[in-house]
Amino acid sequence: MAPESEQPLTRDDLVRGILGTDPEFTSDEIAKAVDVDVDVTRRLWRALGFPEYAEDEVAFTRADVDALGLLQSTVESGVIDFDTALNLTRAVGTTVARLADWEVATLVPQLPVGEGASQTRLAAALELITSVGEPFEHLLVYAWRRHLAVAASRVESLGADDEELKTTEVTVGFADIVAFSALSNEIGEERVGDLVEVFESRCHDVVATRGGRVIKSLGDSVLFISDDAVKALEIADGIIGVIGRDSRMPDVRLGLASGGVVMRMGDVFGPPVNLAARLTAVARRNRVIVDDVTSEMLPEDRFETRRLPARPLRGFGLVEPIAVRVL
Repeated sequence: MAPESEQPLTRDDLVRGILGTDPEFTSDEIAKAVDVDVDVTRRLWRALGFPEYAEDEVAFTRADVDALGLLQSTVESGVIDFDTALNLTRAVGTTVARLADWEVATLVPQLPVGEGASQTRLAAALELITSVGEPFEHLLVYAWRRHLAVAASRVESLGADDEELKTTEVTVGFADIVAFSALSNEIGEERVGDLVEVFESRCHDVVATRGGRVIKSLGDSVLFISDDAVKALEIADGIIGVIGRDSRMPDVRLGLASGGVVMRMGDVFGPPVNLAARLTAVARRNRVIVDDVTSEMLPEDRFETRRLPARPLRGFGLVEPIAVRVL
């Protein structure tokens, strides 16, 4: 408990402690400070994922002014246009919002308890975030640069044609926990959270180790891609090994499909994505099924394939999935 002589912490104290400053500007004032239309300010603020404030509400800090000014000067220099700046801002907002939620949820179990420890959630949260914030801020920038270098190098390998730059040939994989909804109803909320965390972390490890990329996690499923169909099958088999063959974990099923996808905002779109998801839905427990394109890229001396009876897949009509087993 805070000493009686001290005022209890408020949410504003927590925000001030994290941001390091107090709000000073309204939306009109921040727009005037950078010499942009107030609508530009609001569009960029929404792109970051924040709610709009009333016109006369003092909600923006000096750091917000500096960030808006930096974006505006970049656009004015001609390096990028406003629509590109808006898309990049939305990408940052979406990614960092999830990262912040993830970070806070991870830190909550570390909140101090016991005699002499801060007993209010706000005080404990401020103390913990202040302690770990700086090193993880440096880690964030480091990881971004490393991933940016890898992503930029992938562009170099693409063709010179404009269409080739927009479409990438990959193998898309979906890994899905079997009967997750029923399982969630049977076990407690804490166990569901722990199960999902283990599932996601093990999938991420397998994908990264074999040179793939996790595009997103959806709780009970993970979407990943690989530039090589063989590696994608190795990833799928590895996920079954660390999840499906672990008696403490639920069964999984995987579907793979290959072809051209469009990558935007850190996500992938295209028929292979949809087909992989549909195939996962009809796969047997702890099995991998693929489409024809993926099957044709697998060497016969390393994989055993077996064509399954045709079945209707939404959006694709009748499809004959192919079961694959690593020899």
